[in-house]
Amino acid sequence: MGCLSDFTDYLKVRRRYSPRTVKLYSDAVGDFLRYALPERQNEATSAIPDNEILEVLRFQIIRGYVSNMMDRSLDARTVNLHLSALSTFCNYLVKQQKLPSNPVKGIVRPKEKKRLPSFFTPEALKEYFDSPVSDDYPSARNKMIVTLLFATGLRRAEAAGLRTTDIDLSRHTISIIGKGNKQRLIPIVDSLAEKIVDYLRIRQEFANQKCQNPSDFFFLTNKGNPAYVELINRLVRKELSSIKSLSGKMTPHILRHSFATALLNNGADIMSIKEVLGHSSLAATEVYTHNSFEKLKEVYKTAHPRARK
Repeated sequence: MGCLSDFTDYLKVRRRYSPRTVKLYSDAVGDFLRYALPERQNEATSAIPDNEILEVLRFQIIRGYVSNMMDRSLDARTVNLHLSALSTFCNYLVKQQKLPSNPVKGIVRPKEKKRLPSFFTPEALKEYFDSPVSDDYPSARNKMIVTLLFATGLRRAEAAGLRTTDIDLSRHTISIIGKGNKQRLIPIVDSLAEKIVDYLRIRQEFANQKCQNPSDFFFLTNKGNPAYVELINRLVRKELSSIKSLSGKMTPHILRHSFATALLNNGADIMSIKEVLGHSSLAATEVYTHNSFEKLKEVYKTAHPRARK
């Protein structure tokens, strides 16, 4: 196998990246190689010899690639994603002693416009969460997916990969293996624990009827197979679309934003939120502080004597 195939395996097995992330990184590296090796445009990237790949991984060529992406009107976020993928590839090659250093490190990256995360307030979702749960498994599963994502901040891939054995109701914790093979524990509040117990009862009855060899995955498809990421996406969108008061994007990641924002607005410190979300960098968590500031402005308008009419 060539270094590209080895790199893909490294992302899947060692780094435990999601299939979507592996594809994004592979596509980004492939895009660079099509730029750097125009004579190989019509060939599969896996067919490009390692020596040719290593030859074009140079600072000047990568800087030219950045200009090429800007000329193609790719936004700063996409350009930086491509550079991150290329940097990860180069770091891998350095570890394999195939490159002396990472040439991407010296590249100046374009500044991205700050995008504030959208979120739903607990009040907006209260009626949905307070509504009774059906004993019909698909309905109970759909409700539990939204409930769990909003109450724990799990990523969609983490929810799809969750197993019943990952949940310890005696200790009120969920054990998660997240990005980069990092393990973290997420606490479960009493109200969520009660809902999980009810859900597991319905799930067990369904599994006994549908599955000859029941899976231990927490979420199952209507046929009794393990849930997958796209199903989580689709069911979240379906459930949230049924709430008339909500608008905008309706995705698992919005529920993750909502979880983090609710914690911050209720006094949780930023480091604790970072650990629960599984962020490797504090900068990724600090984006939620804008929501706390918005709440502070509302408190100011209500409570400060000079702000009232």
